Amino acid sequence: MTTRRNFLKTSLVGSAAALMGQDLHASGKQAVNGLTTDEIPPRKGKSVMNLRCKPLKTVRIGIIGLGARGQGTTGRLSMAQDAEVVAICDILPSSVSSAQKSLKDNGRKPAAEYVGDESWRKLCERDDIDLIYNVTPWTEHAAIALYAMDCGKHVAIEVPMALTVKDCWALVDKAEEKQLHCMMLENCCYDYFELATLNMARNGVFGEIVHGEGAYNHDLRNYKFTGYYKHWRLEYSKYHTGNPYPTHGLGPVAQIMGINRGDRMTYLSSASSNQFALQEWAKNKLKDDERITQSQRYLLGDVNTTMITTANGKTIMVQHDTSTPHPYSRIHKIQGTKGIAVKYPYERIAIDPIRPETEFMKEEAQKELMEKYKHPLFESYKQSMNITEEQFRAGHGGMDFIMDWRLIYCLRNGYPLDQSVYDGAAWSSLVELTERSVLNHSASVAIPDFTRGEWRNLQPLPVIDMKEVLHGYK
Repeated sequence: MTTRRNFLKTSLVGSAAALMGQDLHASGKQAVNGLTTDEIPPRKGKSVMNLRCKPLKTVRIGIIGLGARGQGTTGRLSMAQDAEVVAICDILPSSVSSAQKSLKDNGRKPAAEYVGDESWRKLCERDDIDLIYNVTPWTEHAAIALYAMDCGKHVAIEVPMALTVKDCWALVDKAEEKQLHCMMLENCCYDYFELATLNMARNGVFGEIVHGEGAYNHDLRNYKFTGYYKHWRLEYSKYHTGNPYPTHGLGPVAQIMGINRGDRMTYLSSASSNQFALQEWAKNKLKDDERITQSQRYLLGDVNTTMITTANGKTIMVQHDTSTPHPYSRIHKIQGTKGIAVKYPYERIAIDPIRPETEFMKEEAQKELMEKYKHPLFESYKQSMNITEEQFRAGHGGMDFIMDWRLIYCLRNGYPLDQSVYDGAAWSSLVELTERSVLNHSASVAIPDFTRGEWRNLQPLPVIDMKEVLHGYK
């Protein structure tokens, strides 16, 4: 039986030991947990690309993991129409009590409670739940999702979906075997600027998209030492390098560039700096704390930069930095033959026909362009919500609410989801693959084709309005 402690130990220590010291083969076939990354394992079921399932009158939800992110999730879902939080689960009784209060404050009835290390299994086994919302630490995402699908449940997993290529394949295979949705909850795909640039891209504003950039640059030094249950994020930093959290920056860029829909990521090269900042922060801030003596053990480099090449010859840069005093940035840069958009440190757009001298647009002109191409999904959901502007903005500027409501809307109507299990697997596979590259002097590493060739026959994700009657993606 997989316990929290054993799974954590296996994920943190086992995969690091397997990666350390391995050389890449000259043939270009890199072994990853028994598979070569350019090898496609046999399919165990039908494809779930554009999967349509039986519509649900009410989406009955079980939430596993009630930490800081889980508490926010409970609050949002308790405000969602046509959804019901049936059961909640956490290791800590106090976290369960807090979630119950959130349900009560929003006029919802109490949820069934599950407390303890393995209690999530019993929650998954209930016959009155349609969707498992997995908000646990990274190391438990795959194991819980696999069991939930074995119990016949759709799954929504916080990022990243999995930490190893082997687990990414396992989730793909299980979703195909069971014909269930397995979606990674990449909320940044639903932020206002990202949705607007998606709309612009689909309407040819940037011309042919040739390059994209994304990042998770977020100073978490204090939170790594003072937050997270048993400091799980800090513990992960002791045993792993590369980019452990690639999807916030990558997800929106991948959707805009048609990754897994007309194009795919083929290989990457990744480089990390050494670790300096965590050690310095610990010495300056912790004083007599025993963890100061552990600060030299962190394998995770301060700054990781990864370059990805796609099958169609496009490029993507992804960056990770949670250890230096870096202002928050996801970069979100879209570069095409006719123009460019970049979000941080502030939103800037340059369109060649509008500004022939290629300067960024003036504020008023950019405001008009953003208004013209604001995504209908954002506006439709915002108008349909019976919540205050303050509540809406509290969900990371509204993108959390858009993500949840879009997921619920699609499940209720039997529509395909915006993010497939193939997207979650491809984006999450960078966790292991960037580490492999870093440990092998930034050598190129192949990225698996989780769609098994299906990407060639698909069009990029379309601009979708909630009010439209969908007939399936083309």
